[in-house]
Amino acid sequence: MYEAVIKNIRRHIEPTREEAEIFLSLAVAKTVKRKAFLLTEGERARYQFFVLDGCLRTYTIDSDGKEHVLMFAPEDWWCSGDLYSFLSGQKSVNMLEALMPSTLLQINKDNLDILFRQAPKFERFFRILFQNAFVFHQNRINANLSQPAEGRYELFMKTYPGLDNRIPQKYIASYIGVTPEFFSQVKTNMFRKKS
Repeated sequence: MYEAVIKNIRRHIEPTREEAEIFLSLAVAKTVKRKAFLLTEGERARYQFFVLDGCLRTYTIDSDGKEHVLMFAPEDWWCSGDLYSFLSGQKSVNMLEALMPSTLLQINKDNLDILFRQAPKFERFFRILFQNAFVFHQNRINANLSQPAEGRYELFMKTYPGLDNRIPQKYIASYIGVTPEFFSQVKTNMFRKKS
């Protein structure tokens, strides 16, 4: 079960067996049901989650009660729900929910600090992870400001291959910033263009 997370880590660092064991001793496996919340608005983000199986969504709710999906975390993705909250200790403005039954590996901030002291290579790994998260969100903002809905949907499919067949379409519509009805029309238009 933990081979997936070690393989993910090895994309950026090469931990020794001992360092990998330290990481695994500080991380905790967690299974959650569909619609389970891992973070709610007003809480502090206390964990980094690695998705072994399933899918999470990070979203926010505006003053009118409308949900806005910020990101998805399918298998082989890391997620905190609110990186600013996790790093600063401030209250989260986001929600983190399981879209389906999910198996996760979680590590809390205190254990992350222990990991950095006992296996310093992991500090580099999480720095790269946090930098990649920043770049991901910056690119997403740029796409939302400069791309039409079709372009944003194509970017979604490139970022999350195969996810469009696994999650409710209303969440994809929210992610690309359109209504479910308009999203249905976008998909129809794209299908016609390919035919």
